[in-house]
Amino acid sequence: MAERAAAWSRRRQGADHFPIEITRRRLYILPTRAGLGFSALLLVMGIAGLNYANSLALLVAFVLGGFVLVAMNLCHRNLQGLRVEGLVVHPTFEGDIARLELALTNDLRDTRLGIDAVAESATSSIAELTAGATQRCELTLQARRRGRQTLPRIRISTTFPFGLFRAWTWLHADETLLVYPVPRGPLPMPVGTSDRSDGASKRQAGNDEWAGLRSFRDGDSPRQVAWKVYARGLPLLVKEYTGGSSQVLHFDFTATPVSSTEGRLQQLTRWIVDAEARGQRYALTLPALHVAEARGALHRHRCLEALALYGVPRESAHA
Repeated sequence: MAERAAAWSRRRQGADHFPIEITRRRLYILPTRAGLGFSALLLVMGIAGLNYANSLALLVAFVLGGFVLVAMNLCHRNLQGLRVEGLVVHPTFEGDIARLELALTNDLRDTRLGIDAVAESATSSIAELTAGATQRCELTLQARRRGRQTLPRIRISTTFPFGLFRAWTWLHADETLLVYPVPRGPLPMPVGTSDRSDGASKRQAGNDEWAGLRSFRDGDSPRQVAWKVYARGLPLLVKEYTGGSSQVLHFDFTATPVSSTEGRLQQLTRWIVDAEARGQRYALTLPALHVAEARGALHRHRCLEALALYGVPRESAHA
């Protein structure tokens, strides 16, 4: 039943493109367990009032019935007109937890309360969304395998004000999660080549001078974490090195001495993460792709994306 309902809502709404305004047609509403229990209580009170001709019992039953109708209207109104500005999907490594950021905007003059966003088993709640405000909901998602992972549908719901009804809508985001290979491998960093025109001698990577600390990023080696600084109560920081400007590291898929394809991808990912942490320049060569030497966050992403999509069919990569 749940699968059929999900397929029906997908066909009815289609793929969503941001920004999205939650209109009446997109909203669904049903009583919660508390609402069903409350309705059963009203039914019993009404039957008892009629059976014993008790006007006071009938009055209370009808007053509480009106209360239920008002609660249903307020619950529905708490979501109607809410605008979903966009969804930001942060790439992550295989087996890690990915972060999804959903931006919600309230254009009403009234404050919206008790809004929940759910993706699979992850729930993010907004206690209060004031008039004209934009707030972000952060959801988490398990990165199962490398490549591009299709996002599950996201449910935005509310049980405000009394928990008797639940109003919700579905978001079918046309987005994918990019999952990098696991940064793993025991092999030492390859020997770099000098990029100087005077033919400076080669040197082993990793002998650069310490330059400072930067914030921890996913995939950074635990060996480079400044544990003494972390023990003093400061955020998790990573040691950064300089000297990479005169050193170019070449990471070649076919030259990596690992038997399995996944093992090679994981080893290359480990080298790229370590080289970027040290501030070194590096290039990546795959059987059908070459990424020229550079460094920086964008270059790191390009290399890791190439590794993530290596060997993945084009249909699956863009699913």
